[in-house]
Amino acid sequence: MHPPLPHRNVALVGFMGTGKTTVGSILAQLLHFEFIDTDKVIEQRQGRRIADIFATEGEPFFRKLESDLCTELGQLSNKVIATGGGLAVNPDNLASLRRHALIVCLWATPETIFQRVRHQQHRPLLHAPDPLQTIRDLLASRTPAYKKADLILGVDFRSPLETARHIATSFRLDAPA
Repeated sequence: MHPPLPHRNVALVGFMGTGKTTVGSILAQLLHFEFIDTDKVIEQRQGRRIADIFATEGEPFFRKLESDLCTELGQLSNKVIATGGGLAVNPDNLASLRRHALIVCLWATPETIFQRVRHQQHRPLLHAPDPLQTIRDLLASRTPAYKKADLILGVDFRSPLETARHIATSFRLDAPA
C-alpha cells in the first residue's frame, strides 16, 4: 500500500453563507497561496451570474461546469479553493478534490446561515416563501456529502480569521515533514 499523497491545496466546502469566500481569502494569505472561488471562475468564463446560468441553462448545465472545473483544479498546486455550496454533493467532485486537496467543510446552523444571507438578493434560495425552511431542508439533504470532508469546522462562533488560522494549522500539520 502506498502512503497518501500530500495535499497540495485546500478546498473549502459548505453551505452558502458559511464564509467560504471570506475565510478562503484570509487562508490564502496565511498560506501564501492563490485564492480561487469556483463560482466566480464560472461566472467569468460564462460572462454571466450563477443565477442567470440556472435560469437560462438549468442546474444540470451549471453542475457540469462545476465538475469540469473540479477536474481542472486537480492540475494545480498552492491554491485555496472556495467551492459553490452544492459542488460537494456530487461524489465525483469530492473524489476529484480529495486527490489533491485537504477538504474542509465550514458548518453553520440554518439560523446563522439565514442571518448572514437574508439581505443578499442574488441568492435564488431566498426568494422562496419561507427561506429559512428552504435552508433547513437543503442543508439537511447536503449534510451527508458535507460530512465526507477531511475536517468539519463550526463557524457559528468563530471569526473568519480564527477559522482560517485553524485550517492553516491543520494543513501544515498534514503536510509532509
